[in-house]
Amino acid sequence: MNLPNKLTVVRMALVPFFVAFLLLSGSNESLKWIALVLFIVASLTDFLDGYIARKYNLITNFGKFMDPLADKILTISGMICLIELGRIPSWIVIIIVAREFIISGFRLIAAENGIVIAANYWGKFKTTFQMIMIILMIVNIPQLQILTDITMWIALALTIISLVTYISANKQVLAGEK
Repeated sequence: MNLPNKLTVVRMALVPFFVAFLLLSGSNESLKWIALVLFIVASLTDFLDGYIARKYNLITNFGKFMDPLADKILTISGMICLIELGRIPSWIVIIIVAREFIISGFRLIAAENGIVIAANYWGKFKTTFQMIMIILMIVNIPQLQILTDITMWIALALTIISLVTYISANKQVLAGEK
């Protein structure tokens, strides 16, 4: 297993610890800082594994499948915990999760037709803003609430934009064409 794939596995392994510390932070404020560090480290592995894989031509089928899955598990787990902590409306998380299911299904249909749908910059921006939003919501500093809210709305907008661009750029998949 190469280094980028190991980083992806580390990201997935950090998720249960991040979730536990975040959910327990409601009863112990200091635990939120541990959750924050775990989330930031996990998020940084996302950027690092992709950079290393591209720079050193270490792209594998495992990485193509597991890297985006690890991102989804990390971000969605964080958002679900933040619903529990009362920091994000559930309807926003539902839209974000629905987008992930739609794109995953879309990619599955494409793969069955021999088409690989690569991530585009809208999807990368979406993930970045979701991660920033989660960080701001974990920190939960009242003076940053406006910034947190703006970031949440940008993340939601990018979620919708990336969905529309993926589908419109690959509409032949829905028509069953190659």
